[in-house]
Amino acid sequence: MNEILELKNELQELKNLTLLGAKKALTMTDAALLTGLSKSHLYKECCKKNVPHWKSMGGKLTYFDKDELNAWMLKNRVSTTTEIEQQANVYVSTGKKR
Repeated sequence: MNEILELKNELQELKNLTLLGAKKALTMTDAALLTGLSKSHLYKECCKKNVPHWKSMGGKLTYFDKDELNAWMLKNRVSTTTEIEQQANVYVSTGKKR
């Protein structure tokens, strides 16, 4: 019986992930699943206006544009050691940033 329940839960999770791939407008639950962040953390980021989001007419529901959410997650890129060394070499040789 436990195996059947476990299988049912896995199928539901696959269904949710499949639907998530097809959606453009995401709910708070969808956004939490996509980002791997908790809903609580996403609510805090929305309140601070750190993450792009949309509100329903009544203001109770929060929606996210999938592309904007992906861009937000990827906005603070960390350069590799090789890239930093290349920038340093360019700066030393020319005295200017790229």
